[in-house]
Amino acid sequence: MSRVTIHLPSAFPFSTELEVRVSDLNYGNHLGNDSVLTLIHEARRRFLESLGLEEISTDGLGFVIADAAVIYRAQAFYGDRLHIQVAAGEFGSRGCAFYYRITHVSDKRVLAEAKTGTVYFDFGAQKTISFPAEMLAKLRDTVV
Repeated sequence: MSRVTIHLPSAFPFSTELEVRVSDLNYGNHLGNDSVLTLIHEARRRFLESLGLEEISTDGLGFVIADAAVIYRAQAFYGDRLHIQVAAGEFGSRGCAFYYRITHVSDKRVLAEAKTGTVYFDFGAQKTISFPAEMLAKLRDTVV
């Protein structure tokens, strides 16, 4: 079986910390795979906010996840503090990719690496649309 590969950028312009909550645990009593997507969603939202951008604006325009890939490297448990790094890249007229590296705060062990493909979406018209030029410029300016 071939494994998924993710080529992470050499630098991440944003990072945040989150704690594993009891609701993030699965039947194995460790961080569930579905909760990793929730954690990177929160980190992406914080990244966009740090740029003065919204994931979904009041006019009904925003990001939709088109695809996601996660490579798991270690476990995390209730109460663990996680350091999540975020970067943007692979810009197109209607979308981009976001990259993530999740590490344990305590010992810097890599927990997971992830990539999400996004498209910019008009929720009222239910169709993809072009990035607003200002948003695209702000995201591109973060690439190191």
